[in-house]
Amino acid sequence: MRKRWPLVLLGAAAVLLVPWTVVLAVTLPGSTEVDHWQVAWVGLDVLMTAGCAATALLGLRGDARARLTASATASVAVLDAWFDITTAGTGAPLAEALLCAPAEGALAGACVWLAMGRWAGRPALSDRGGGPDNG
Repeated sequence: MRKRWPLVLLGAAAVLLVPWTVVLAVTLPGSTEVDHWQVAWVGLDVLMTAGCAATALLGLRGDARARLTASATASVAVLDAWFDITTAGTGAPLAEALLCAPAEGALAGACVWLAMGRWAGRPALSDRGGGPDNG
């Protein structure tokens, strides 16, 4: 059980996040004015750029930590697409966000593929019998 306590905590967090999400859905305003808008958006793209660079550098060196940076980069790419679409205005801004989403989705997919260890002939964790109890 000692090796499983982080997973139990994650499960508990998932359960606790359900009512919190309902509270947010009911109480948050439909729109708001935001300070530092440019910093937030540039920051997401900087994170995505850094993730791509770190994954490429680690992967080219054969460093297994590239799987971690690839996983994080996939998450950032999905978040970037989500916020692009959900915060876009109508018309051209929404069209632009929808046109960019497939590229961000492709980046996320490539990063997931890399995170699964399919690059350079490396097997995925499940193919090696690795996991919390086996490896």
